[in-house]
Amino acid sequence: MGFSEDFVWGAATASFQIEGGADERGESVWDMFCRRSGAVAFGQDGKTACDHYHRFREDVKIMKELGIKAYRFSVSWPRIMPDGVGSINQKGVDFYNALIDELVKNGITPYMTLFHWDYPLALHRKGGWLNPDSPVWFGEYTKVLMDLFSDRVRHFFTLNETLCFIGLGYGTGVHAPGLKLSEEEVLLAGHNALKAHGTAVRTIRKYAKCEPVIGYAPVGEVKIPSDDSKEAEKAAYNEMFRAYDPHYWGNAMWIDPVMLGKYDDEILGAFERFGINITDEDMKLISEPIDFLGVNIYVGSKVPETAPKVGFDQTSIGWEMSPEALYWGPKFYYERYKKPIYITENGMANVDVVSEDGKVRDPQRTEFLRRYIKCLKKAADEGVRADGYFQWSLTDNFEWAEGYQKRFGMVYIDYPTQKRIIKESAFWYRDLIETNGENL
Repeated sequence: MGFSEDFVWGAATASFQIEGGADERGESVWDMFCRRSGAVAFGQDGKTACDHYHRFREDVKIMKELGIKAYRFSVSWPRIMPDGVGSINQKGVDFYNALIDELVKNGITPYMTLFHWDYPLALHRKGGWLNPDSPVWFGEYTKVLMDLFSDRVRHFFTLNETLCFIGLGYGTGVHAPGLKLSEEEVLLAGHNALKAHGTAVRTIRKYAKCEPVIGYAPVGEVKIPSDDSKEAEKAAYNEMFRAYDPHYWGNAMWIDPVMLGKYDDEILGAFERFGINITDEDMKLISEPIDFLGVNIYVGSKVPETAPKVGFDQTSIGWEMSPEALYWGPKFYYERYKKPIYITENGMANVDVVSEDGKVRDPQRTEFLRRYIKCLKKAADEGVRADGYFQWSLTDNFEWAEGYQKRFGMVYIDYPTQKRIIKESAFWYRDLIETNGENL
């Protein structure tokens, strides 16, 4: 059976990681975080990044050359609204209008992510996600995007990786805004973020100029059965959807409320312990119906883990290569939530170098992609509704606290010159797209 004829083959990026053009937008929490001593590797920042703000036409041309059918990009909230609410930055509007028009002209479908971590600094100083008005602010921003761009954009993601920008930003402090708050405050911030998701869904449905297709893009925490038994499969499923995780990691916290309309009893107990009242109206808002579930999947872990990991295959960022995650993840998500699945991020950080002949040969990435996508195809063969795959990432970019050291791109960026070099794995991906995955 394989992939459907209308399967979406795409590439993904995020605004702060590639755009640059920092002097023509408002500041975000990531600008603040980059100024903090020791927060980002080598003191690097996103002021220039890949200069996509000025070079987007070149990047779209590369996408067309590679046969990319869809481009998942995020809008920088402070580029559109420098203070997060109120006045609109026309230069930001002009940039996204030009980007969208260029994509459409080249036959590439735009998939817009409303929020990929660059929270307006002005709103952070008013409490950020802890402020009860934060869902309202996000709704105002969403309406502006609908007014400006929904005549040409139909596909939307509300939030990207809620557990990361809340758990890592408000809990552990290793990502912006770099806070280490109490369990109570992290729960409250997370609940407000989920309410913002629901507010955005309602706003899109009400104001979109074309019939919208709406999704959500959390991290997919995937568990893999340790053997072929039904017992191991059940154990992996149960662990994948376990209830409350005090480290703010888990599908039950971040996906169940959106897709099933409820928090697990254990999670509700945590809210109650801190006197946080979760109303029926909250849950109705959070679970506003969406059209598909996007999941960002890079790794999976076996349940139970039967032996210590010694010398295992890993990418240059230290993540284990576990291609089965792209089989079991979609399978378990589709069984539980019964919505079409998009792989909204998947890819690998590699030690890429430019050879003397000017080429970038990255066979490790090609092998990574082949193994992972082959597992996704197996899931589709067995009836999982897999509708699309977005490779992370179109280009090398600013990899958050890792700075520019970890290269995930299909396209190599020589940062001092901003020269783009298409890596050999990207040509493999082009061939895969041409055959709709039949040549795996």
